[in-house]
Amino acid sequence: MESIIACSRHSQLATNLKRSGALIAWALLLVSCSSTPPKSLVTPLPPVAKQPLPDKTGPHEPVRGVWLATVSRLDWPPLASVNGRPAAPRIAMQQKALTDKLDNLKSLGINTVFFQVKPDGTALWPSKILPWSDMLTGQIGQDPGYDPLQFMLDEAHKRGMKVHAWFNPYRVTTNTRPGTVAELNRTLSLNPPSVFVLHREWIRTAGDRYVLDPGIPEAREWITSIVAEVVSRYPVDGVQFDDYFYAESPNSTLNDNQTYRQYGQSFDSKADWRRDNTQQLITQVSRTIKQINPNVEFGVSPAGVWRNRSHDPAGSDTRGAAAYDESFADSRRWVQQGLLDYIAPQIYWPFSRDAARYDVLAKWWAGVVKPTHTRLYIGVALYKVGEPSSKEPDWTVQGGVPELKKQLDLNESEPQIDGTILFRENNLNQPQAQEAVRYLRTRWGS
Repeated sequence: MESIIACSRHSQLATNLKRSGALIAWALLLVSCSSTPPKSLVTPLPPVAKQPLPDKTGPHEPVRGVWLATVSRLDWPPLASVNGRPAAPRIAMQQKALTDKLDNLKSLGINTVFFQVKPDGTALWPSKILPWSDMLTGQIGQDPGYDPLQFMLDEAHKRGMKVHAWFNPYRVTTNTRPGTVAELNRTLSLNPPSVFVLHREWIRTAGDRYVLDPGIPEAREWITSIVAEVVSRYPVDGVQFDDYFYAESPNSTLNDNQTYRQYGQSFDSKADWRRDNTQQLITQVSRTIKQINPNVEFGVSPAGVWRNRSHDPAGSDTRGAAAYDESFADSRRWVQQGLLDYIAPQIYWPFSRDAARYDVLAKWWAGVVKPTHTRLYIGVALYKVGEPSSKEPDWTVQGGVPELKKQLDLNESEPQIDGTILFRENNLNQPQAQEAVRYLRTRWGS
């Protein structure tokens, strides 16, 4: 998510699939910041959906959600729990920290937690495909002594809250430091090892991180198998991908020239080929989830701007970094084709931000979902509340409450908007956000 915020902001595979269970393998068999955005045709609305559309006409409680990030331990687990503590007190501290958070979220009226279960190339559940996350113990592959995903599901469901498993599909690491490489190399003896050593040929650098190359079909199948493992083994209410598809930075672009030469020669441009790669991942994951469990919702949280009207007549009246052109994600098309149960665009600007007004974008997305069966949740910038900003001073006026109120008022009055998701959980605990937190408790809390 934060990349967009910053800008505006084979054989082993088959073995792993067998280890993950016949259900996953069966499901997979059923699915076989640039300165000048490229000029592309307006995405046509397909006359027939690619698959049966979910029914969004029935009763559906408006989502009052929050993202709970585990990457770099942003929201959880607490760093103090990892620093040299023995297993028993570490587990107790991590579990209490999580239940305390859930109790607080419940008191605020939050009904859905988007829990980051795959922050990078590691897992927060006992996976047969990914090694254990070092976020839990400080060491990649070390068993934390409990199952954090199952614990979260049990505790949230006990409180009447839903949990969506939030995946970062392509990120392998958050940096490329020599120490990180050495730690990844040490996983070679683990079962399973890191994809960094298992499939080094899939790994690229982009945005000063190690990532998977989205143009490699086997890499997309591998990601799909990870999602399938979770959906087949856990009672998750949903699955969500964030906006990290092609996540580059100006000084650290993804070198996929060789992959493009191998797979992309039938496309008019590299940009179109990249968008097709992202499209294939979304299609494959969507269909796999529905084959395993039709009741599990699938959603994506893309950058708030799909395309600007200056580059596409169908785009929004904005001037922000566009998902279509920056991360090669044609998110509007996924809605049109019925591939998503919901879409949660990150509209992280106030009403007064002329280049990307909150109301302009929220209403544009409402128009996109209106003729479809895809629900619309809006991602709101809780992380900006109370933070001084010369370009967006509204976030500090009366503690940010008037701006937050305007955004929630619009979300709850627009018929096509089915909920709000706050980015992110730990910002609820920051001193500068406490006026807004009290307002949320008054508005949403019981």
